Formats: sequence, C-alpha cells, structure tokens
Amino acid sequence: MKQKIIIGTRGSKLALWQTEFVKEKLLKIFPDLEFEVRIIKTKGDKILDSPLSKIGDKGIFTREIEIELLNGEIDLAVHSLKDLPTKLPDGLIIGAVLEREDVRDALISKDNLKLAELPLNSTIATSSLRRKAQLLHFRADFQFVDIRGNVDTRFKKFDESNWNGMVLAYAGIKRMGYTNRISELIPTDIILPAVGQGAIAVEIREDDTEIFEIVRKVNHLETELATKAERALLKHLEGGCQIPIGAFACISNGKVKLSAMISSLDGSLLVRDSIEGDVNGDTEKLGIELAERLLEQGGAKILDEVRKANDKK
Repeated sequence: MKQKIIIGTRGSKLALWQTEFVKEKLLKIFPDLEFEVRIIKTKGDKILDSPLSKIGDKGIFTREIEIELLNGEIDLAVHSLKDLPTKLPDGLIIGAVLEREDVRDALISKDNLKLAELPLNSTIATSSLRRKAQLLHFRADFQFVDIRGNVDTRFKKFDESNWNGMVLAYAGIKRMGYTNRISELIPTDIILPAVGQGAIAVEIREDDTEIFEIVRKVNHLETELATKAERALLKHLEGGCQIPIGAFACISNGKVKLSAMISSLDGSLLVRDSIEGDVNGDTEKLGIELAERLLEQGGAKILDEVRKANDKK
C-alpha cells in the first residue's frame, strides 16, 4: 500500500475545508498513511468577472485537477459534487460521495426578511440561472445582480451594497461559519437545489484499485444513490450551468423520491414533477424516467428555447 497519498483540490477556503474534512476522515481509518494536499488552480478560479452561464460550464472547476489525476500527479481529487460534469473524462470515476449536508439554498437579507417579505422590485445577488428562474417563478418582480467569488468575498460585496438579498447554498455557508447571517432556509418547494448540492465527491482513476479501496471507506451509500439519480436526470437532459434545472432525491423507509424542475430563463414557464422508486433498484434509471417525463410535459420546448437564447449571447 502507498504510504503517501496526494490529494488535489482547488485553493478556495471552501474547497480546502472540504479537502481537510475528507483527509481527516481518511486519517481516522488509516492513521499510518500520509496525506498531502496539493492546490491546483482551475479556469473557474481565474475568471471571476463573468457569470458561469457566460463562460461555459463543462469542467470549469475540475478540468485542470482531472488532468493531474489522469497524469498520476495526484492520487485523488476532492470536489463539490455539483461542480463535477455528469460525463467524467475517460479513465476517471467517482470513488466516494460523503454524507450530504442540507441541500437547500439560503437567503441572506439586509433586514433579516424572508423571501415573501422582501420589498417590491427587490434586488437579489446570485449568478445562478437555476436560482434566478425559480425566484422569478415565485415572485416576478425580483431584480438580479450577478455575484461571483468565494463565500467571504460574496458576504463582503453584499454588506457593501444596497442589494436587498443574496442567495447561496446553505452547505457552503455552514462550512464557512456564516449560519448566523441566514434570514431564511428556502424550502425546496420554492427552490430545488443544483444536482449534487451539499455533497462532497472524491474522484479517482478508474484502474486504481488501491485508492478505490481506501476512499470507499468514507462513502455514504444513501447520498451516493440519491445523487446518482439526480446526475442521471441532468445527464439525460444535457443540462448544466447554462440551463435552469434543479433536482433533489431523498431516501426514507427504503424508498427514493426524486423531484426535479426545468424552467425558462424568466421563470414564466416551469415544469416540475417527482418520481418514487425502491432504493435497492436502479436509481439512475429513475432519474432518466423523470427526465423523460419532464420533457414530455413541456420541458423539451423550454430547453430548446433556453439553448437558442444562449446561442444568441
């Protein structure tokens, strides 16, 4: 067995927190192993002045890390699962998915107001088309400003602005210690999260059985099965950061329930449905079934219009 294992990660505070979290879990199980963290800068870390929807999303936070993984420069990579494209490069697999944090998005507002209480024509900071579309579906008067950067930077920008609110993933807020700033945890019946939101993934080389056996020890089966359903749905819809798609699978009493939505950019057209199946069945198949159902209910037309709008930009 290797005595030293090199972990690749982005250099943001959140990415490093997640990497240390995985490293500590592995050290508890394998105290005799040495784990070294290597920071790798990605395209998404270098371009901070454009919304993700405008710079493309296929591996924007992962590609450079995956190249080092494929080249054998690192032994495993730690990612936010929502950053991992549904089609991984040949030769790479997700070796483990850790137990998921609360998947919901959170509202930060100036006067600690909830979404429904915000003044007419309130300005909300978010770069996510998924969040914008669902928020507009909830309240068509909302205005938006794009915001990028790490969690600390976003809070600083928000505090220095005259914006009414900001929406971020609860998981990142909690991991960075900002839960005291949350005005509302937004229910999933208002905003469905991004696919894989709240989960940490460990990516490895497909043929590295030794590393697979190591990382498998920190895998959380329920989270893995739930996120497989979500990722299968997204892959079937060929969606990403440029298309407003939300999904969330939860497991209880031996059943997996997957809910998902497709929305137009302005939130005026939104199709949403859910499906339930046996947790011991094929959860990926469940994701594909729900994707097909959404397409039949008008999702295909919405996706076509969104893609045409994106092509014109």
